Amino acid sequence: MKEELLLLRNIKDGDQESFKIFFKETYPALFGYANSYARNRVLAEDITQQAYIKFWENRKKIDLNNSPKSYLYTIAYNGFLDSKRKEQKERNYMDQLHRAAIEEEASEKERLERKLERLQKVIDSLPEKCRKILLMNKMEGLKYKEIAEKLDISVKTVESQMRIAFQKIRESFKNEEVILWTLFSKLRVC
Repeated sequence: MKEELLLLRNIKDGDQESFKIFFKETYPALFGYANSYARNRVLAEDITQQAYIKFWENRKKIDLNNSPKSYLYTIAYNGFLDSKRKEQKERNYMDQLHRAAIEEEASEKERLERKLERLQKVIDSLPEKCRKILLMNKMEGLKYKEIAEKLDISVKTVESQMRIAFQKIRESFKNEEVILWTLFSKLRVC
């Protein structure tokens, strides 16, 4: 008991060798205590090390009349509670991020669906020849020359009809940033 009191008095005065001795004597039991709560070896080691760091940093506050081991165990237990609070906070934050991402994705999908519906309405409102040329180009992937040959019209007529179709589409989406080829790739064939 006298040796322990001397050891603690020396630690309180900043003697690192005394602290090393105290550390070696108490580490296994403190680690076991931390591990009984943490049930995770890595976390228990971290809690134990942090407890010793705080013990050393607050060595001037050591009350020689009270059990310094009890003080050390209290620090370790509080470290465990802090780690659980931090873990819960991180889990809550990740849950919030996940929910926000899902909501954003759903919202983006709804916006895209509305744009697709609007695009479909614009296409449906085009004159028959204009609509057919647009769909042959965008849905079937035919070049202007191929469309002209299939419909037995001039390439200039195809260009003119495509210009009319895109003008109507642009008017419908004039205040929005829309990449039309993206919409066309998601559009259903009429």
